[in-house]
Amino acid sequence: MIKPKRLRAGDNIAVLSPSTGLPSVFPHIFDSGIRNLTALGLNVVEYPTARMDIADVFNNPQMRADDINRAFSDNNIHGIIASIGGNDSARILKYLDPDIIKANPKFFMGFSDFTAVSVFVNQLGLVTFNGPSIMAGFSQFHSFSSKYQDYVKSFLFNEYSSRTFPVFSHYSDGYPDWFETSNEGKLHPQKSNGGPRFIQSPSLGHGCVSGQLFGGCIEVLEMLKGTQYWPRANFWQGKILFFETSEEKPSIDYVKYWLRNYGVMGVFEQVSGILFGRARDYSDEEKAQLDEVIVSVVAGEFGCNELTLVSNLDFGHTDPQIILPQGIMTEINSDTKQVRLLESPFELGQ
Repeated sequence: MIKPKRLRAGDNIAVLSPSTGLPSVFPHIFDSGIRNLTALGLNVVEYPTARMDIADVFNNPQMRADDINRAFSDNNIHGIIASIGGNDSARILKYLDPDIIKANPKFFMGFSDFTAVSVFVNQLGLVTFNGPSIMAGFSQFHSFSSKYQDYVKSFLFNEYSSRTFPVFSHYSDGYPDWFETSNEGKLHPQKSNGGPRFIQSPSLGHGCVSGQLFGGCIEVLEMLKGTQYWPRANFWQGKILFFETSEEKPSIDYVKYWLRNYGVMGVFEQVSGILFGRARDYSDEEKAQLDEVIVSVVAGEFGCNELTLVSNLDFGHTDPQIILPQGIMTEINSDTKQVRLLESPFELGQ
């Protein structure tokens, strides 16, 4: 995989809207995210779509792609972070320039609907990052625990050769109403986090599996199935998949149908393991039911009862969320109940 350079204080970060123009609707939330990113020592460069009217963003998919192409081609830009997600970034993929992107690897991060763009860039051979966006993550950054703030700073700026996924003691399901300006940067009340659930592990032999991370928002990935942007049949070999559900709270039955489709494609026989982010707005009972459905599809319907499955991880549409680098070798250890990156997602020794 082609890795970007790690970020340094003073680097220029392009901020753009590949999915939806919510910064024009909630400018106070967007501005809060910009301030917090600047407080980390990064210089923000707003691209034309960043604050563009929400209707104009929707009606101009090529303009959204042009922002990404320009940001990758600009040697003075060291990283790119999405303003927020949405539901139609798949529309911009045909306008992205693969040659420009591949020739100019750089830090590229977002989540939710950003999955479509991240998967596209990752399949060009570049490491991409599933993590906080400006409005959902960085806007609330000052409200997170010092442990999480230190984690993000360390992940982005420090040099390391491996890294264990942290587990945070509490989490929040979304944010208070953004139409109320007093809710700027706030989180919903925190809940206790029970930590990762190793819902299926190998019964014999060593409890460790490894592979390259790949995945994102499970609903967005559905938009790519059957298109030219979907991975090749042999792409899945040895991968560790990660899935998360959106703020729309898809039903457990829908998750079952989507997973069944991966089973029909023969994906479960090829991958090394599957990680599931904590499902937003699910009750404890619903989370337990979701775990049961995951195992029933993977093991019950497709006989993959040795495939490592872990749920309730700190990524996706709940906060705080860890950063997942697509394309990086990762290990799931069912003995120690830990997941860790086996390599740095950035160039070392730069």
